[in-house]
Amino acid sequence: MPPLSVRMKNWGPNDTLVVAALWYRNEMHTFREQEGVWIGRGSAAKQAKQIKEWTRLRNAVYVTYPYARIAGNTINDIQRNLAGILEKRSRKKFLESRENELRTQFADPLTNLSVYQGKVLMKLINRQTGNNCYELLKEYKGGVNARLYQTVAFFFGGNLKQDWEPNSNATDRDIENIIREIDGAWYNNPNRR
Repeated sequence: MPPLSVRMKNWGPNDTLVVAALWYRNEMHTFREQEGVWIGRGSAAKQAKQIKEWTRLRNAVYVTYPYARIAGNTINDIQRNLAGILEKRSRKKFLESRENELRTQFADPLTNLSVYQGKVLMKLINRQTGNNCYELLKEYKGGVNARLYQTVAFFFGGNLKQDWEPNSNATDRDIENIIREIDGAWYNNPNRR
């Protein structure tokens, strides 16, 4: 690779345009990622609709996945800690303290989610914890509160009892593929700064 002084010459601050590049056989080439190609049998209108739905799902997963990771870790941590607490009053006090922590941390961001993003978040929490949201609410808040939340979700077109089934549900399979994309790019990438 030539030294930086040879590459930079006497250019001014407005003479350069920063672009992505890669080195190939001691030569620098500009690099740009192309948009994905969609191949299908349906009409162009049907394919455009599918692309629009997938893009909406992908955006929703990108928005909600960090919250689902934190919620999953927190719920799993709460379950581990509750296993060692046998006294009912201590359990209730512990749950209230953790609930207050979560409420102060996530009340504002989660109220800004759309209904569709909320549905995706419920799927992701089920994926992270292995329990659907109804079971979690019933365990921590009681059966009456869980039923109330289920009724509210029903009126908004949601279902707290939905299961995570990537083998049989196409939406769950798409969500899983998007999560693998996110994990590869962000969480499991050793080169990310």
